[in-house]
Amino acid sequence: ATEYHLGLLKAKLARYRAQLLEPTSKSGSTGTGFDVQKSGDARVALIGFPSVGKSTLLSKITHTASETAAYEFTTLTAIPGVIEYKGARIQLLDLPGIVEGASQGRGRGRQVVSTAKTADLVLIMLDATKSEEHRRLLEVELDAVGIRLNKSRPDVVFKKRTTGGITFNSTVKLTRTDERTIRTILAGYKLHNCDVMIREDITTDEFIDVLIGSRKYIPCLYVYNKIDSISIEQLDKLARQPNSVVISCEMDLNLDYLIERIWDELKLVKIYTKKRGAHPDLSDPICLRTGATIENVCNGVHRSLATNFRYGLGKSSKFAPHAQKVSLSHQVQDEDVVSSASVSIFTLAEDNVAPPKFSPSDFVPTTRHINLNPSFMTISESCS
Repeated sequence: ATEYHLGLLKAKLARYRAQLLEPTSKSGSTGTGFDVQKSGDARVALIGFPSVGKSTLLSKITHTASETAAYEFTTLTAIPGVIEYKGARIQLLDLPGIVEGASQGRGRGRQVVSTAKTADLVLIMLDATKSEEHRRLLEVELDAVGIRLNKSRPDVVFKKRTTGGITFNSTVKLTRTDERTIRTILAGYKLHNCDVMIREDITTDEFIDVLIGSRKYIPCLYVYNKIDSISIEQLDKLARQPNSVVISCEMDLNLDYLIERIWDELKLVKIYTKKRGAHPDLSDPICLRTGATIENVCNGVHRSLATNFRYGLGKSSKFAPHAQKVSLSHQVQDEDVVSSASVSIFTLAEDNVAPPKFSPSDFVPTTRHINLNPSFMTISESCS
C-alpha cells in the first residue's frame, strides 16, 4: 500500500513539475537564450558549477579562446568550440556555470541545463578538491528538467487508443511496481484507452517517464579537474569510479585520454568516400552514429541521392549463388567506403593505412562491392 500511494504522489509531482518547467502560455519577453546552432558531427555540452575549469578546458582542446579568470561566472553565454579528432568535427559547448536550484530558474539556470537536451554527450565538470555533493546536486538539476544520464530508455510499449479501455501486458515479473499502480497513474493522466506492454522490470518513475515522453537519455562523463591539487589516494579513488575521467587543465594532464573517451562515448562510425576509378579519400570521412544506414550516407553526401533509390540487387561471396537485396535501411559499418556512383563496403585490414599507400591488398579478401545508382544497387566480389 505504501508503494501504491508513493506512485500516485510521484505521478502528481511529475505532472505539476512539467507544468512549471514547460508552461502552456508565455508571458513577458522571452529574453536571450543560450542555445547556438548545432554544427559538426556531434555535440558535447560542458556543465558544472562556476570556476571548475570549463572555459580552460575549451581553450585547451579546441581552437576557441574562452575568457578565463580567477572569479566566478566569467562565462555568461554559451561559447562553442570544435574538437577535430579522427576526421570528425565535434562541437563542444562551454555553458555558463549554474548554481543550486537552476532547474527552477535560479540564475537563469533553466536555460543552461535545457541546452544540454540538444547534446549527444554531457560532460559534467567537477572540482576534484571539492565535495562529492557537487556531483549529486548537478545530477538532481539535470534530472529535474528531464535529462536521464547514463540510462537507457525503458523497454515499454505505450500506445493510445480511442476505445477499448486499458490493455495491460507484461513479459517479465514486476518487482518494483505493480499493475494496480500503473492503472492508477494512467487514470491520473486521464488515459482510459491505451495499450501497455512492459518488457523489463521497471520502476514507477520510469513508467512515468514513458508517459511524459519528453525525457532525454544522454550518456555522461564525469570530468574531475585540478587533480594536481589532491593526493594520489584521492586521485586513484576518483579514477576508478564508473564513467569518470581525471584531468588537470592547468598542467595538461590526461587531456588526450579525455578526447578518446569522448569519441568512444559518442559511438561514431567513419564512412569514406570514393570516386569511380580512384582511391578512397581516407582524409575526410563522413561521421555518423552507430546504426546508420545507406540512406544516412546518401543524405550526408546530398539529400537528392536517396530520393529515387529503390533497392539493391546483386550477388556476393556470402550469398552466392542467390541474389541479395540491399535497401536504404542496410546498416553500414565503421570504415566502410562509399563512392558517388557506387558504394563499396569492406573493412580496412590496418587502421593506420595512409592514402598514398592504398592498394587492394590492404583490405580483407572477402570484400563486397555495392554499385549504387538511383534505381538499383549491385554487389559483386571485386572492387573498382
